[in-house]
Amino acid sequence: MLTEKQYKLLMFINKVLKETGCSPSFEEMKGAVGLKSKSGIHALIASLEERNFIKRLPHKARALEVVRMPKFKPSAIIEEEKKREQALQTAAAQIPLYGKIAAGTPIEAIANESEQVSVPFDMVTRGQFYALTIEGDSMIEAGILDGDTVIIKKTDSANNGDIAVALVDECEATLKVIKRDKSDILLVPCNKDYQTRRLPANRVKIQGVLSGLLRQYH
Repeated sequence: MLTEKQYKLLMFINKVLKETGCSPSFEEMKGAVGLKSKSGIHALIASLEERNFIKRLPHKARALEVVRMPKFKPSAIIEEEKKREQALQTAAAQIPLYGKIAAGTPIEAIANESEQVSVPFDMVTRGQFYALTIEGDSMIEAGILDGDTVIIKKTDSANNGDIAVALVDECEATLKVIKRDKSDILLVPCNKDYQTRRLPANRVKIQGVLSGLLRQYH
């Protein structure tokens, strides 16, 4: 099995060769594996060459070819990747908190970019997001309670059955299950005490879909 630095250098050489078609310079290799001297790089290259992972091409300055790749990762690399993944999962991102979502209030009216909320990084990847505070109990059967903070991914479309922020008549924002029936959109609550609203599709604009939920216990 390769050492950590041998593995890192081999991966780096392979990456650069695939991207550029040329071998990396000694300075680039030093930076990639965290060595300060060219002699250390020479030693790593020699060890990789002896083990038939790379070979030097004759009559070309610093020209290398990757012969084969290792079947296993060094344990130090595995631990490093685990720590990096854990750090990403626990990292916090800041997204705007747009206040309470309530009937009669469009999202644009309650938007306040200066107020932020911290959310786990893995909840807000690939897209733009904002947060809303839930007011009321119309979605309790979906596990969304009064006072919860919902994380919304910005989008102007929603799939049938998505929980989404819908803007009705340009003035009323609500969080409901979206269902389509021919030319109508149904705004479906998740509480048997509330009625489903049926509206022509041209009266409803989607402003985001539910991505996650934060809850504080007091």
